[in-house]
This record gives sequence, C-alpha cells and structure tokens, in this order.
Amino acid sequence: MDQILVRGGNPLRGSVNIRGAKNSVLPLMAASLLAEEPCVLHNVPCLHDVFSMDKVLTEIGVRVDFTGQSMTLDPTTAESREAPYELVRKMRASFFILGPMLARFGEARVSLPGGCAIGSRPVDIHLKGFEALGVSICIEDGYVVAKGRPKGANVGLDYPSVGATENLLMAATLGDGVTRLINVAREPEIVDLAKFLNSMGAQISGAGTDLITIVGVDSLSGTEHEVIADRIETGTFLIAGLATGGDVTACNTNAEHLEQFVDKLREMGAEIEVSGSKIRATAPNGLKAVDVSTGPYPGFPTDLQAQIMALMCVVQGTSIIKECVFENRFMQVAELSRMGADIEVEGNSAVIRGVSSLSGAPVMASDLRASASLIIAGLIASRGETMVSRVYHIDRGYERIEERLASLGADIRRKRG
Repeated sequence: MDQILVRGGNPLRGSVNIRGAKNSVLPLMAASLLAEEPCVLHNVPCLHDVFSMDKVLTEIGVRVDFTGQSMTLDPTTAESREAPYELVRKMRASFFILGPMLARFGEARVSLPGGCAIGSRPVDIHLKGFEALGVSICIEDGYVVAKGRPKGANVGLDYPSVGATENLLMAATLGDGVTRLINVAREPEIVDLAKFLNSMGAQISGAGTDLITIVGVDSLSGTEHEVIADRIETGTFLIAGLATGGDVTACNTNAEHLEQFVDKLREMGAEIEVSGSKIRATAPNGLKAVDVSTGPYPGFPTDLQAQIMALMCVVQGTSIIKECVFENRFMQVAELSRMGADIEVEGNSAVIRGVSSLSGAPVMASDLRASASLIIAGLIASRGETMVSRVYHIDRGYERIEERLASLGADIRRKRG
C-alpha cells in the first residue's frame, strides 16, 4: 500500500484550486440514470470514489466517459436492476443508486453499503422513506430488494440525513403525483442535485430548506452541469495553511457554503479575506482555543472536525469538540496522541489541550477525514518524519493531495507500495 511521508516545519504559502465536491458528484452521477439522453458533468474530481461509482453505473449498463475534468454519462443502454456487493461494499455512496433504479425500472436489488468506519450510519431512514412512497422493501442475503414505482406522498425524515434526502429526491422525480420531503438535509450538495435534476426537466422546489416539494414528471432529458466546489477540501487546505503559520488562498470555491466554519476560524483569531470565489486565511497574531459543536448544515461540518482538531492541538488554551453527527468519529485521536497531542475523549466530546509542538511518527489512517488530519499534524510537527499509512482513504476524497500541498511549500511525498 502507498504511504505519504511528511516532514513538518514549512509554512504553506500560495494559492490552490479547489476541485469539484466529492459529496456532490457521486449523487449527480447516480442521478444520470434517470435521464433518457446522455448527461455531461464538468469540474469532476479525479477520486477513487468517483471511479467506484463509475464501476457501479457501468455494471448497470451506463456508458461512462471520463476525460480530464468532464464526464459523459449515457444511461440509454442501462438494463441491470442489481448493484452487487463487491462494488457497493467499497463506498457507501453507491447506495444512492437505489432511488434512480426504482424510479427508472420500478425495481432494484442493491447491496447494503460499506464506506468509512465512522459510525453505524444506518440506511433505515432511506428504507422508511421508500416505503412511505409505496415501495415494497425487504432484506435478502445482505441486499435491499425493492419493488414498485414511487408514488407521491408526504415523507418525514427522523433525522435530516443527506444521503436519504438525495436518494428519496431522485426516486420521487419520476414518481406519480406530488411528494413532500419534510425535515430534510439542507446542504449545498442537495441544492446542486436539485439544480441538476431541474435542468433535466424535473419539478423540484425548496432545496436548501427543510421542506422539498417534487412534482413527478414522465421523463427527463440530458443536460450539462458544473459540479459545485468542494467545501470540505476548501476547509482542509485553509486549516493546513493556518496550522503551519502560512498564508493560503483557496480559489474556485464558495465562502457561502462555509459560513459557520469561517466564523469559527475568525473566532480562533484567523484573518479571513473573501473575494469572489477566493478565500484567504492567515493568522499574523496567532490562534487561540475555541469550542466546536458539529451539526447538520448550516452547522459546523462533521467532515472538518478531524482537521480542525489537528489545528487545535497546537493552539494556546483548551478546546472542546462535541461531535453531534457520528458516534465514532474521534478515530484520529489515538494517532494524534502518538505525535504528542494532549486529547481526552469522553463520550461524544473531546478535550484538546494545546501543546507547544508535535513530533513526527508512523500513523495509520482510519477514514477519509482522519487521514487529512494526520497529514496536517505531520505538517505541524517540529521534528521527525510522519509516515501516514492506509492512504487509500485520503485518495477517496482528495485529488493528488500530496502534489498540491507540495506546490504550497510542504515537504511531502508519496511512497508507492
């Protein structure tokens, strides 16, 4: 397996172009199955998760052509009603295919999903929603077997799950009648999906609020669409710059998608400049401890919790992080502690007492965002080399991260396994 080797001490300086959002492009790819003509996506990141979704769609019969940052998806030859275990187990987002398959074929057999080990993330909310839309659901040999075309209904979610919101939204687009999704997720990726579907001829309103209304249509046409910028990648690079005492500007991004995160950086003492699609972060007067509580959008993103924890390890004072989204998302703590961090976890809270410095050490990534936090910690380390193993996790969500950090001045390289 590949490893990423980091030697700290270099302040990161310069600009970095932010790629398209991983958490947006995956449901967009799945939604292409709903069209009767080819769809084209632009600003597509080159990620392992994108390749995994490509394989799932190809298995179903969609023709996928990924060139540069553009992807053409031709669903006209799609016939299979099954998404097999050996593909879906690799990535939880593969489960997004269930809604489009039901809408198109009226039946689907999709393996229960895999993905990062950051909590149970049950699919119960998805399945209850499908049943509310009149779909028959049963579990057979580790597969969800669903039958019946979605019918309009009022569907209330027990929790504003992003994945369930997207899956049900796609299913209802070609459903019979009017569907109202209540207590849904409000993330920018939901808005991006609705915009994509509406450009295909769907009738969706309310995306970005907690109530989405979908008027079912008979068919959808092809379209072209540009994927929104990845707000989590944006935050990761800004944190890396601040952690090293640097000056980093994230380009081709959207500060409106990161308002609470930006507010929290300012509370820490960072100076944030927003100019159009650029965000610049510096901390000429140093940073101080703050408390963070994660939550559904527009709250502080759980996907940036591990990264900001790495930063908190070396700021003056005591910070507290309360993780309110996933129950097992402090898996980076043991590895950060190996590097000299002072962190105590109790339940869903972590107390981080700032130390003067971290030291390089061999560490092992447990999930996508934890791996980013370990790289940031390696960039902070005042002595020694950090060797991050299991970097296939980070390749799921960050395109060539070591090359892009090196372009900002980091002493970082990939060691091929």
